[in-house]
Amino acid sequence: MSIDWLALRAAATAVADHAYAPYSGLRVGAAGQAEGGAAGQADGGIVVTGCNVENASFGLTLCAECGLVSALHAAGRDRLVAVSVVAADGAPLVPCGRCRQLLLEAGGPELLLDADGGPRRLGDLLPAAFTGADLADRREAGRGAEAGPGAGAGGLPSA
Repeated sequence: MSIDWLALRAAATAVADHAYAPYSGLRVGAAGQAEGGAAGQADGGIVVTGCNVENASFGLTLCAECGLVSALHAAGRDRLVAVSVVAADGAPLVPCGRCRQLLLEAGGPELLLDADGGPRRLGDLLPAAFTGADLADRREAGRGAEAGPGAGAGGLPSA
């Protein structure tokens, strides 16, 4: 699959105009190329977009990448192959750590991110990442909320 980085960056810049950023003033847009269609569809990839939505309670702010991943799934797709995140001026922004983790689940370590100097693999920007495999490998049966009375956080005994 060929990546049109100029088109992705243009789509990200266009959607940044729709960002809601009354607190920081930093409008951010994200555009991603999704591979294939939903199960049974044979069509090629599509471009999905998202923008940041701030909130007076800063912890509730949604990054552009959150909107992008939501749009990916709303479009019936499940995997990103390339992403461009930009400020309203069109210059690339490298996603924050939280968003790198979110994008990892949507595209894996081979996901390409637009950056100054050319595309970068997400796996290079988020080495030794926490994944669903970590959950499956480290989950303990019978621990957690169902551990019973006297259990503290995570099913550990209370002090």
